[in-house]
Amino acid sequence: MPRISVTSEVWPLRGAFKISRGAKTEAHVVKVALTDGEYTGYGECVPYARYNETVEGVITDIEAQADALSRGMTRKELQDAMKAGAARNAVDCAYWDLEAKRFGRRAWELAERKAPEGLITAETLSLDTPDAMREAARKAASAPLLKLKLNGENVLESVRAVREGAPTSRLIVDANEAWSIALLEDIGAELDALGVEMIEQPLPAGQDDGLIDLDCPVLLCADESIHTVADIPRLSQLYDMINIKLDKTGGLTGALELADAAAKVGMQIMVGCMVGTSLAMAPAMIVAADARIVDLDGPLWMAKDRENGLAFDKGVMGLPDRALWG
Repeated sequence: MPRISVTSEVWPLRGAFKISRGAKTEAHVVKVALTDGEYTGYGECVPYARYNETVEGVITDIEAQADALSRGMTRKELQDAMKAGAARNAVDCAYWDLEAKRFGRRAWELAERKAPEGLITAETLSLDTPDAMREAARKAASAPLLKLKLNGENVLESVRAVREGAPTSRLIVDANEAWSIALLEDIGAELDALGVEMIEQPLPAGQDDGLIDLDCPVLLCADESIHTVADIPRLSQLYDMINIKLDKTGGLTGALELADAAAKVGMQIMVGCMVGTSLAMAPAMIVAADARIVDLDGPLWMAKDRENGLAFDKGVMGLPDRALWG
């Protein structure tokens, strides 16, 4: 029966990653190894303070499942045994990796999904002054898709500056809950004119009901507001898209269910990530194969990625190496 081990890791970033809620220079992740005989499956999660998660708490939640795992708890049973969140994500993804190794197949084949080939990921520009964001955009101007982290200040100035620095890149923006409905109404048309394709989580989660009456020319995408399938009925009335992150859904299993539920109600999907290594991105790529927007650039923020990490070529992601995951 599977034997589990859990470790915490700290990965230095190549620079400060700034969003409306603050900045970080390190990625604190939890890695799970699930061993059954000669095979070991791996998973990674990123505990997130916004969702009241800590590294210590996530490790405690995972270790609480050790006995059940040793008695043969299945991946399906795991979904009921643990709540959706980072802890379940790491264990669920380790299960998928273990199953792929047991059966000698790729994880996307087991999931009956297409291979995640040729995915183009957004590359993120951290929140900064308009001048600094213009310079960052110039350095990243070859990227086909840029994601701008913004707060409620200098929004149009920042987007105009990035557009000047990267005139041919597609643009999406992420407010991380920092805007108001009045600001969104005021700048939506101008953002559309600047070529912004999508606005991610403009309003605070739970305070976004006003979007139901908003006619915004730019696609609106829920992030902090969406976690599991249970959120779809309300959000389908407010947003055009949802951002699926495995750390919110509690793993690849829940992410695939959420993607299917969104498709049934006509919502488009984005697949995003926390700031983590390639081990966290690889499972998400399976969901991203059917996404309109992919945002899995976490490894590009690492000063050094894991061994056998994902390859990135001008925004295009290579398939995960079997030695990494899946």
